[in-house]
Amino acid sequence: MRFLFVMLSLLLPLADSAAQGVYVCTQANGVREYRNTGDMRGCRKLDTDSLSSIPAPSSVTQAKADPSFPKVDSQTQKRRDLDRLQILTDEIRTEENKLAELKKEYQNGEPERLGSERNYAKYQERVAAMKDEIARTEKNIEALKREIGQLK
Repeated sequence: MRFLFVMLSLLLPLADSAAQGVYVCTQANGVREYRNTGDMRGCRKLDTDSLSSIPAPSSVTQAKADPSFPKVDSQTQKRRDLDRLQILTDEIRTEENKLAELKKEYQNGEPERLGSERNYAKYQERVAAMKDEIARTEKNIEALKREIGQLK
């Protein structure tokens, strides 16, 4: 109960300031600033009483009432689906090529050390980053395959 009283006493001033209105203040250099108080020079209160909610356009309500909305002929939709399938297939091919290169360089967790990796910790850091990149690429391929599966 005490907690509720404290919270209400903290929130009450906020509600009061919101009820006071919104002011637009123009500074000497011409910059406009919106505030909840009009305590500085160049401020004027905005008329927020005239603001109201705008109903959804009739096309949105029509979409709920008419199951064929929006209307796209079957040939156009087939062409779009084929384009999408081609794009996804190209993406899979790119990701698979990337994965093959990564695995080749990774060499089952023992890639060649670079001359700049005299410190073993740097080598381990690079190997861990390579492993993460391989896992990320495999996940990308799985996601693309799932998306292609949903198309068919």
